[in-house]
Amino acid sequence: MSIEHISAEVILFFIIYGVTGVIPLIAAVYLLLRRGNAFAPGVEPPVRLRRWAASFFVVSSLGHVWWYLFYLYSGDVNSAAYVLVAVLDCVELLITMAGTLLAMLQDRRRPVWPALVALVPLLAFGGIQLFYPNQYFMQITIAYILSIYVLFSVYMVFAVRRYGRWLNDNYADLENKRVWLSQVVSLACLFLLIIYALVDTDMILLYVLHLVEIILFALLLWRVETLPLLAEPSTDDDCGESCLESIEEAPAEPEPSDPELATDADSSNLSPLASHPSPLASQKGSLDLSQIEQLLAEHCVDTKLYLQHDLTLQQLAQTIGINRFYLSQYFSRQSITYNTYINNLRINYFISRYQEVVKTQRAFTVQQLASESGYRSYSTFSLAFKQRMGQTVSTWMHDN
Repeated sequence: MSIEHISAEVILFFIIYGVTGVIPLIAAVYLLLRRGNAFAPGVEPPVRLRRWAASFFVVSSLGHVWWYLFYLYSGDVNSAAYVLVAVLDCVELLITMAGTLLAMLQDRRRPVWPALVALVPLLAFGGIQLFYPNQYFMQITIAYILSIYVLFSVYMVFAVRRYGRWLNDNYADLENKRVWLSQVVSLACLFLLIIYALVDTDMILLYVLHLVEIILFALLLWRVETLPLLAEPSTDDDCGESCLESIEEAPAEPEPSDPELATDADSSNLSPLASHPSPLASQKGSLDLSQIEQLLAEHCVDTKLYLQHDLTLQQLAQTIGINRFYLSQYFSRQSITYNTYINNLRINYFISRYQEVVKTQRAFTVQQLASESGYRSYSTFSLAFKQRMGQTVSTWMHDN
């Protein structure tokens, strides 16, 4: 066929198809060769996540090449070449996608080998289809592929929820640490697979699908580069169940109220993370809730340590000189998370600062007070304030 007989619609499709194949290749080269971060210069993403994402981008790019060569030289969907390309594409995409999304969850290292095990029957189906082509058997193979993607998407929902609880239990600041986008990526991949496998696509729908791919690649690259490396809390000093038992066996104490915040101390006078443990902290076998509350009041509340950005549970435990497991159990016994505890202190500090500047009639902005209260992002402060006070900042200020 001469180029004069090729429609503009087909030419446009191949341009989009080529762009969709080149973009992930460029992203892979960037992730593998560039040491710096062009998207967020101050963020160091996990190396493992970068490598898995680069692998996913490479496989996506190669997939475009394989399918292009297949339709250029064969195009027969009942041929052995089609089976080989389809099985290879599904296997490599699922493995690299699973590795990338699981690497985003830094609460623990989740293995990728279950995905490999799940793909063994697919390889067997592909081998049978090569020697005994059968359209009915091909439909069974497609259904099995879709079921794998569905099961993985369901697993990611629960894994992301668990990861979110881990973040709230260990980190005061959650900016750019959440990974809700991983669910979007898994569902988008599932959507694209369903369209490719089950729908007799026309040219317009193919345009839409490839544009969705481009958006997906851009979002994934942005998420990989903006997700900071989170050090897992050290477990070297954890005493496991014995710590929990010693806390549960302690005498019942009345529920502690929110500690009062001192408003006359300089907000920059933060306790260093290398502060010496208190005498109470050395009594690991007999710490109870009231003692931990006293340590928090002395080393976190009075010193306004909670205003420090990115203060983790591990750092707070080291500062007050007790085991991280004790501190985690303390918050659990209060039916709150570590994140809630720190945000409550910060919101209380904001309220005290607001009342102070209003009383003295000094000029201020809400954004400035939010920054002084330990928040880097006003949107994060606004959400925390509404969760704490039950109303927006503007509504609260109007009523007060």
